[in-house]
Amino acid sequence: MSEKQIPDIVIGRLPTYLRALQHMAQEGRQVTSSQELGERLGISAAQIRKDLSQFGEFGKQGTGYNIEFLAKQLQEILHVDRGWDVAIVGAGDIGSGLARYQGFNERGFSIKMVFDNSAAKIGAKIGEFTIMDAKDLVSEVSKAGMQVAMIAVPAAFAQAVTDQLIEAGVKAILNYAPVNLTVPAGVRIQHIDPATHLQRMTYYLS
Repeated sequence: MSEKQIPDIVIGRLPTYLRALQHMAQEGRQVTSSQELGERLGISAAQIRKDLSQFGEFGKQGTGYNIEFLAKQLQEILHVDRGWDVAIVGAGDIGSGLARYQGFNERGFSIKMVFDNSAAKIGAKIGEFTIMDAKDLVSEVSKAGMQVAMIAVPAAFAQAVTDQLIEAGVKAILNYAPVNLTVPAGVRIQHIDPATHLQRMTYYLS
């Protein structure tokens, strides 16, 4: 089945399933069930079975899922059975934190470049990275053949940075700037705004 026929909300749940399976594997587990996965994740077993069935049959009734096998299949479906090089644009607090975060590598992503337009930051170090001049973004990202980037710049600059990344050939952008961005067909963008999620939660507080 073509990926375009799979609802995006289903794709969005697959990394959560993969993370849970990887945790189970680390616990020394070999087999699990949709019921157990559902209890861990707060998702119904029926929903998990329905989601997975869109990509094939991965388990047997009465015996459940082989954890290692299912995790491998999900990695292939999500295309994280290979490594993806990533550029970060913005070396402020968020961008610096992303550059230092060690958890990306084990999930299939490797930070390779960090850019900023501040003369005070260009050439400085963030961990193992030397901050590069944002004016070189298009040429450096294009030369490296990167398809994935993260934006951590002020909202006023986010669309211009997005346009540059697209010009460089980037097809997947994770946006930490608190603004919605316009991208052409064929480019995927995900927005992460912590304040929005906090506001969603405070609705439930008295």
